[in-house]
Amino acid sequence: MKQFPVLLLTILLSLGCEKGGSADTPPAAPPVTLPTTPVFAKGADVGWSTEMEAANKKFYTAAGVETEGMTLLKSLGMNAIRLRVWVNPAGGWNGSPDVVAKAVRAKALGLRVMIDFHYSDTWADPGHQSKPAAWTGNLAALKSALATHTTDVLNALKTAGVTPEWVQVGNETNDGMLWPDGKASTNMSAFAQLVTAGYDAVKAVVPTAKVIVHVSNGWDNSLFRWLFDGLQANGAKWDVIGLSLYPTTSNWATINQQAFTNMNDMVSRFGKEVMVVEVGMPWDRPTESGAFLADIIAKTKAINGNKGLGVFYWEPLAYGGWQGYTLGAFDNAGKPTSALNAFQ
Repeated sequence: MKQFPVLLLTILLSLGCEKGGSADTPPAAPPVTLPTTPVFAKGADVGWSTEMEAANKKFYTAAGVETEGMTLLKSLGMNAIRLRVWVNPAGGWNGSPDVVAKAVRAKALGLRVMIDFHYSDTWADPGHQSKPAAWTGNLAALKSALATHTTDVLNALKTAGVTPEWVQVGNETNDGMLWPDGKASTNMSAFAQLVTAGYDAVKAVVPTAKVIVHVSNGWDNSLFRWLFDGLQANGAKWDVIGLSLYPTTSNWATINQQAFTNMNDMVSRFGKEVMVVEVGMPWDRPTESGAFLADIIAKTKAINGNKGLGVFYWEPLAYGGWQGYTLGAFDNAGKPTSALNAFQ
């Protein structure tokens, strides 16, 4: 065997130890995978969009270029779309086929989707929670009808290739839903059972979807504590607490601060994520509206534990007095106002 000079042998042994380590060197630690923070949702409810198109309403960029509504919202910084669902609506708008058509369009644009079940044939809100005309019978029958409707709509979306990221079971359910049976102030247990029936139906079709219970007046901590304490005490299941905010142009700073305090309280009290699923302000006050939006977006992002998931504008595309609604974010010429700069 050829003899190596001592110095050369020492150098080679040193290099070998540096490259491969020795028997006494502990193995390298496996790479650590850090949890990722979900992308903050900046979205809009566009339930009226197909109905507006059918009425020949058009949407334009600030430069006056005609553009499809969701495409335009995406160009303004939005990454998600919210769609309400009615059971048997007059005219078909917001029924399952209309919702699926809009959801498919949103997915094709790379937009995330939230589905908002009203469990009514028309608007459901704090003052109106009417049962669908076809839903009759006792609480057990209502739970079954609710679960079947939820399953059918989500399966239709699934068949069309759409996987909702969030699903609301009820809309602005300040005092429950499906009145009088599910009125929270008279039968919190029934309301909790209806929420859970919706939750279980959602998870059976879309296990990854986050289920939202939605309440308006997001600044009202006593309302939120009463309702969610009641749901928790009665075994209801949900993932996210959703809220609406419609302040005036003069009180928005106070309302936002109260909502921020309320959201942090919901996180600490129930261990749930929170989301602002509806906001709006008069379209002709873009300066105040823009300041309001920028502030509530910043506050929601700052919720403890990164549990503030997003902010959605309610029907920004509505303009020109459409359906009497004046809290959109487009002017009378169908162009976005500067308020939407907050979503950039």
